[in-house]
Amino acid sequence: MTKWQVTRLDQCARIVGGSTPKTSVKDYWDGEIYWATPKDLSNLESPNLEGTPRRITKAGLDSCGAEVLPEGSVLFSSRAPIGHVAINCVPMATNQGFKSFVPDPEKLDAKFLYYWLRKNRTFFNSLGNGATFKEVSKAIVSRIEIPLPPIAQQKRIAAILDRAEELRGLRRQALAALDAIAQSIFLEMFGNPTDNPHQFPIKRLIEIVDPNRPISYGILMPGADQDSGVLYVRVVDMKDGGIELANIRRTTPEISNAYRRSLLKPYDVLLSIRGHVGRLAIVPSALNAANITQDTARLAIKDAEPTFVCECLRTASFQRWMVKHTKGVAVRGINLGDVKQMPIILPPLNLQQEFARRVEAIEQLKTTHRESLAQLDALFASLQHRAFRGELSP
Repeated sequence: MTKWQVTRLDQCARIVGGSTPKTSVKDYWDGEIYWATPKDLSNLESPNLEGTPRRITKAGLDSCGAEVLPEGSVLFSSRAPIGHVAINCVPMATNQGFKSFVPDPEKLDAKFLYYWLRKNRTFFNSLGNGATFKEVSKAIVSRIEIPLPPIAQQKRIAAILDRAEELRGLRRQALAALDAIAQSIFLEMFGNPTDNPHQFPIKRLIEIVDPNRPISYGILMPGADQDSGVLYVRVVDMKDGGIELANIRRTTPEISNAYRRSLLKPYDVLLSIRGHVGRLAIVPSALNAANITQDTARLAIKDAEPTFVCECLRTASFQRWMVKHTKGVAVRGINLGDVKQMPIILPPLNLQQEFARRVEAIEQLKTTHRESLAQLDALFASLQHRAFRGELSP
C-alpha cells in the first residue's frame, strides 16, 4: 500500500452550503440560475449534472445567501439523503441539503473526490445527526481527512474508474434496450392496455390471482442480515427488470414464518408499492420459498400468463395509473386496495403464451447481460478499493 499525504477536506477544497429562496415570492423563481436539490442527483447515470428542473433569479439568490458554484464543483448531499454526489457541468446554486466542494486545482482533482465520496458514503451516513432526518454538518465535513496522491496520479485513478463506470453504463443501456423491445412487442400485439383498442375482456387484478395466495405485502421488520436463513427480496434488489441476487439478504425462519402469507413461488409477479412505486419482476426458481418486505406486493397470477401481466403493468400507461393512485408525504405508496382493482386486459391465452415465448428469448439475453454487469460491478468495487489504498500500479 502506497503512503499518501492525508489532508483535511477544508484544506484542499472550499466547502459551500446552500439555501432556498422563499417559495411564496414569485420574483425569486424561474430565473436563469440553476438550483439543485438532492432529488436531482438521485437518478443520475453519470457523474455529470448538466442542469436542473428548477431555476432561481438573481434576486432569489441574494435573498437567501446561496452561492453559485463554479463549473466543475463536486455537489454532495448532506441530508435527505446523505451521500448523493455529482459534478456540475454548468454554474449552479443548491438548496440547504448540500455541502459542496470547490476543489483547489493544485491539490485535488474533482473526479478523484467524486469517486472517493461515493466509496465512503456509508462512513458519511454514520456521521449524520438529527431526530427528524440525519444531516452531516459543515464542521464535521471540514474535519474529514482524505488521502491525496499527487494530482497526476489522482487524475489517472479517476480515469481508470471512469472507464470501469463507462462499461457498467453500457451494460445498463443494453438491458434498457432489451426492456424496450419487450414493451414494443407487447404494444404491437395488444395495444395500449388502458385504451384496449382490440376490446379484450377486462378483469380486476384480484380476479386473476390465486385465491389461496391472495395479494399481500411482506415482512415489516426483517432484522439483521443472517448468514443462513430465509432469503427475502427488497425493492432495491429489483433492478433492470429482474431480481439481483448478488446482495440479497436473509431473515430468520421465525420472522419469515410470521409472514407466510407472502412466501414466494416461481413465476409470481412482484410489484413495488412503497418508495419507488411500479418496479416489477418475475420470481425465478432460485427464490422459491423466499419472502418479501412490506414495500413489495406479491401477485400469484393464476388465470393469466404471468409474463403478460408483468409486462402489462410495466407499460407507460399503467405506470401513470400507479402514479395517480400513489399517496403519502414522508413515504409515498399505493394501497393494496387500489392494486387489487387494477383493470387488466385478458387477450386469448394462446396470444399471451406466444408473447411469453417471445419475451423468454429476450430474457435469455438479459440474463447474459446481468451476469456481465454483476462481474463489472465486482470489478469496479475492487478497483475502487485498491485505488484509494494506493494499490494500483503507476
